[in-house]
Order: sequence, then C-alpha cells, then structure tokens
Amino acid sequence: MNELVVRQLGRVEYEPTWRAMQDFTETRGAETPDEIWLCEHPPVYTLGQAGKPEHLLRDIGIPVVKIDRGGQITYHGPGQIVAYLLLDLRRRKLMVRELVSRMEQAIIDLLAEYGIAAERLAGAPGVYVGGAKVAALGLRVRNGCSYHGLALNVDMDLAPYAAINPCGYEGMPVTQLRELCGIMDAQSVADRLAAHLRHQLQP
Repeated sequence: MNELVVRQLGRVEYEPTWRAMQDFTETRGAETPDEIWLCEHPPVYTLGQAGKPEHLLRDIGIPVVKIDRGGQITYHGPGQIVAYLLLDLRRRKLMVRELVSRMEQAIIDLLAEYGIAAERLAGAPGVYVGGAKVAALGLRVRNGCSYHGLALNVDMDLAPYAAINPCGYEGMPVTQLRELCGIMDAQSVADRLAAHLRHQLQP
C-alpha cells in the first residue's frame, strides 16, 4: 500500500505541528497511509537535536525551538513552503540517504520548471542556486518511519537568516524564488512541489 495523502494545513504554529507529527508517527500502524503536510509557519528558529546554540548569533526576538530532527539551526517564516514527509520507509523500500536525494531532486525539478538551475552541494543537504541556499532539509526516522522534511523559500523576509549560521554554515547566503525568477505565489509553488514529491516517492 503506497497511498500518499497530501494535506494543506495553511499557516500554523510550529510547535503544535511538530507534536502532531510525533503523534502521527507514534500511533501509525502497518496500514496507515503515508502523508505529506504542506504549511507555512510564523517566524521561528528550529535547532536540531545535535544543534549548537552558538549558531544563533544574536537574539532578535524570534523564538527558538529545540527539536528532534537532524541538522543545525534554520529559520521558518511566512512565504516559505514547508513540506513534512510522514512516510513508512520500510514499506516504500527507501533508505534515508535515498529519501534525501529524492527530496532534493523534487525541488531541483520544480525549480527547473521556473527556469532555475539548482543543484546539490556536497556534504550540505539542501538545494542551492549559485551557491546560495534556497531549500533546507531535515529528517527524523523513528521505527522505520520519517517525519520533518523540507523548507523552500518562495517570498519571505530573509533578514532573520542574518542572525544565524544557516544550517551551521557561517556566512551561508540564502535566496528565494522571488529573487531568482519573480515568483511570489507560494500556494501554486506548493501545489507543484507536492506533485514532484509524489512523483519522486513512487515505488
């Protein structure tokens, strides 16, 4: 059973959404369909389980939530599409590294539709354009099932990134679709992203 349910959550607070992902993963059974949750969050920094607090360079009044994904610190805010992938990896016969690669490929293929040449960067999960990060990835796997996912910058205030070392990389530039190709409609991008993720996750 490889059904994939896509849910549009709209703009939702980060922490309750994270707890809902945990609950979904904890209580799912062998027949539970996989889901992708698409949403935006109010401004928040999230710090991965091995994250170093010093990557928050200064306090600018945005809350910091310590969470259970891999990776360092990143920023979520309005105008950024977040896609959470709640998948039974065993059922889909996916290893984590392959899932990360497929997530990156979905974003690369999506950006190609807008005429943007995006790429991976060795040793730094995510998607980049001209060396600037346009999408961040972070996952947690529990009992063979994934949660957390990816964040794609579409039309947002990038200023909060200046207060952190994005994903632990000092001076890492960040960009977004508005700057790269003028796209500002996050909802249409989210719909296309869901289609690309669905394609990449086919068995």
